[in-house]
Amino acid sequence: MKNKPVNDQKIQKLKKKRKKKKTWKKVLLVILLIIIILAGIFAYRVYKNGGGMSGILATIVGHDENTKKNLGEFRILLLGISTDQEGVELTDTIIVASYNPNTQKATLLSIPRDTYTGTNPSRATAYEKINALYSRKHRADETLKAVNDITGLNIQYYAVVKTEALIKLVDVIGGVNFNVPIDMNYDDLSQNLHIHLKAGEQLLDGDKAEQLVRFRHNNDWTSYPEEYGDNDTGRMRTQREFIMQVIKQTAKPENIFKLGEILDIAKEYIITNIDFNVAKDYIPYAVEFDTENLLNAALPGVNTDNNSSKVWVFIPNKSETKELVQELFYDRDLDESQEGEEQTGNTVSNTSKSALKIEILNGSGESKNLQKVESQLEGAGFKVTRTGSTNTTAKTAIINKKEASDVFLKNIKDVIGVGNISKSQSSSSKVDVTIIIGKDYQ
Repeated sequence: MKNKPVNDQKIQKLKKKRKKKKTWKKVLLVILLIIIILAGIFAYRVYKNGGGMSGILATIVGHDENTKKNLGEFRILLLGISTDQEGVELTDTIIVASYNPNTQKATLLSIPRDTYTGTNPSRATAYEKINALYSRKHRADETLKAVNDITGLNIQYYAVVKTEALIKLVDVIGGVNFNVPIDMNYDDLSQNLHIHLKAGEQLLDGDKAEQLVRFRHNNDWTSYPEEYGDNDTGRMRTQREFIMQVIKQTAKPENIFKLGEILDIAKEYIITNIDFNVAKDYIPYAVEFDTENLLNAALPGVNTDNNSSKVWVFIPNKSETKELVQELFYDRDLDESQEGEEQTGNTVSNTSKSALKIEILNGSGESKNLQKVESQLEGAGFKVTRTGSTNTTAKTAIINKKEASDVFLKNIKDVIGVGNISKSQSSSSKVDVTIIIGKDYQ
């Protein structure tokens, strides 16, 4: 009888243990069920976002299937500077880069470093060359404005890339395979610059990559062959083609694990005005980019020293520049989107964009913006038939009043850089598209 209380205690302890086990089993089942549900939701969203690595990244940053549709073409001005001479930071690499996540097409347009930015070429000075603008005040926005004036584009973002960024990036991704076009032999003791590369396919590390993109001519003044593009023209071509390979090799799946190192390099050696919230919207789709869809070209014009200072400058050809910009940044997507369209009927979606009747209403509070938007649209081949003002509004709106195609509406957004696209059709409307300029327009 004396042992009974002890046995009862043991029994009670066993019962408590069993209850705890049952409780934990239930908790684990609930947790497992929640994980399965969340995984299912995540997998579904990845599927809706296009699947693959792009779909996974898009889902992680909170995108849905409509996010990409609302993204316009991303444009940025890339300024490459060498920092081996103290106090001298000339932007010897100047490239306009664009990327469209919906068409997966991109463009690189080189701006010659000697491009004249003054008003009187007959009295040109070295300080008026475009590569000297940044060196004066270290303000990239001045170079950005000059490029926008020359091209007619409305580029909003810039990235100043120091030499160290290229060297370290190439080393982080394990080097870049590239076909060096010619033997390169050049020495500049004042810059401690020594370029010695053999022609042919090879793996370039960071140091050799710097040599490649900075080469203009050899010690004996020979340079790239004429058919490739002599001197600066050849260098710009090599820079564009090398950038294409860097993009291609950085985008390899295995480099996703090096993202932290790449971001550290960007933080230390790149100066930019890109907002992170803007950049993160494009990154998920950029990983799927194929460099076969990249067009590259150089600004058309002539080199001359026909001025009192005998300073070599590059004078852009305005008409040819306008045609090239139109072809690279606007017509490319329009032409492909219209393939296979039926050419019957009289709807606006089947006509050229010059046939669209566009109305611009200024609600930005800045009178100069009306003329600026009108000039940008007409420069891109659109026709503005009506202008006016309206109440001040925060956001720019692009309103489809009739049956303008989605391609043209997105093209308009790309031209002016901002705009929420909507539809408000009216058979009595005298215009096809109404644009209301908001305060977000720059």
